[in-house]
Amino acid sequence: MATGIARYEEAGVFIGLDVGKGEHHAVAVDRSGNRLFDKPLPNDEGKLREMLVSLAKHGPVLLVVDQPATIGALPVAVAQAVGALVGYLPGLAMRRIADLHPGEAKTDARDALIIAETARTLPHTLRSIQVADAQVAELTMLCGFDDDLAGQITQVSNRLRGLLTQIHPALERTLGPRLDHPAILDLLRRYRSPEALRQAGPKRLAARLLQRAPRKGVDWAVEITQALTEQTVIVAGTSAASHVIPRLAEQLEALHRQRDEIADEVEAIVETHPLHPVLTSMPGVGVRTAARLLDSRRARLTAR
Repeated sequence: MATGIARYEEAGVFIGLDVGKGEHHAVAVDRSGNRLFDKPLPNDEGKLREMLVSLAKHGPVLLVVDQPATIGALPVAVAQAVGALVGYLPGLAMRRIADLHPGEAKTDARDALIIAETARTLPHTLRSIQVADAQVAELTMLCGFDDDLAGQITQVSNRLRGLLTQIHPALERTLGPRLDHPAILDLLRRYRSPEALRQAGPKRLAARLLQRAPRKGVDWAVEITQALTEQTVIVAGTSAASHVIPRLAEQLEALHRQRDEIADEVEAIVETHPLHPVLTSMPGVGVRTAARLLDSRRARLTAR
C-alpha cells in the first residue's frame, strides 16, 4: 500500500540508500535533481545521523532504502529518530525502473542514484514504513529464531532416538514418538538407562510420569515395562549412552521451553497488529500461523 505519498511530495531532499552489511552507498538530490551527496557510508549511527542532519539544511529529508529490515534497519531507525521521512522501494519496482536508466553495470552508487531519482520523480512507487511494519520486522526475527529452535529440536530428538535404537530398540519404539512430551524427557533425565528404568519398576515409573502426564502416566509406565522385557542382553555402548541420554533429554526440555517463551512473545505482538482480528478469525489460524502470514505478506510487498 502506497500510503504517505502526499508527505513524500513535501520533501526537499531525496536520499537513495543502497544498503549493505558493513557499508551503504548514499546519493542525495534536491527537488531540481542537483546532487548533494554521493559517497559510501558506514553502517554506523553517528555517520548516518551526521549525513541526515547536514542534508536537512536543504529542506525536509526523505530517506528511501531498498531493504527496510535486516541490514536496512539501522538507517531507518536513525532517520525516524531525527524526524526525516522514510520509505522503501520494493525490489520489483527497483528492477523495472533500473531498466530505464542508462548503463548496464550494477553498482551500489548507480542503485543509490536510481533510488534517489525514483523518490524525487515517482513517489507513488514508494512504500511507507508503518508501525505495523516494525511489528512484522520483530515477528520476522522471532519466527526465524523459532525456526532455528525447531531445527535444533529435530536434531537433538533424532540423536536421542538413535541412541535408544542402538542400545534398546524396543524401548525406542515406545519412547521415541513421545520425546516431545515433558513427562518422557523428565523420565529419561531421572532414569538414564534401560537398567535404571527396569530397577525403578512400574509403580515408580507411573508415579514419576503422572506428575506431568496425569492422563497417560499409568499406561505409559505399563508400555515401558513391557518394552524392557523384550531385551535381556546389554548392548556395547550402553554405559556411555547412559551419560549422554539425560543430557540430550535436558537439551530437548530447554529447547521446548524456549519455543514456548518465543510463542508468548509472538502472541503479544500479533495481538496488537491491525490484521490480528482478521487472521485469527480464519479456521485453523493460531499464533504461529498468523505470524507466518504477516511475515509472508511483508515479503510479498517488499518484492513488488
